[in-house]
Amino acid sequence: MSYLFGQLAKNQIFITVLVAWFVAQGAKVAVGVIREKRFNFRWFVDTGGMPSSHAATVSALAAAVAIKFGVSTPIFAITLVFTWIILMDAQGFRRSTGKQAEILNMILDDIYWKKKVKEERLKELLGHTPVEVLVGAVIGILVALIFK
Repeated sequence: MSYLFGQLAKNQIFITVLVAWFVAQGAKVAVGVIREKRFNFRWFVDTGGMPSSHAATVSALAAAVAIKFGVSTPIFAITLVFTWIILMDAQGFRRSTGKQAEILNMILDDIYWKKKVKEERLKELLGHTPVEVLVGAVIGILVALIFK
């Protein structure tokens, strides 16, 4: 097990991706503290919000692979397609799921206030706006360029 961690610690692309994720999640915490005037550790591990750590992570991966191996390689093509799918999912399907959760929570609130049923609320912040995805992607690419 220690051999595996030792090898990962030497992997520049893996380190770049981890740093991009950490920067994006750290920025998410900073935005939360500024917006709500309080600290919540869940912001560091939760999904959704500004910026998209999904976008930062896969963009850093694609940029790091492009820098190390070039854009004409099969590994870059695979990474680029993977990145495209994750970016579309982050602001498409996952965002729609979050909107559905928001509507279901309104229905649950209505039922609760009429004293008929009490249910657990659903997590609403699942996906990202296009701006959150774009900012996350820019963070990922910048981290990859810094770590090249």
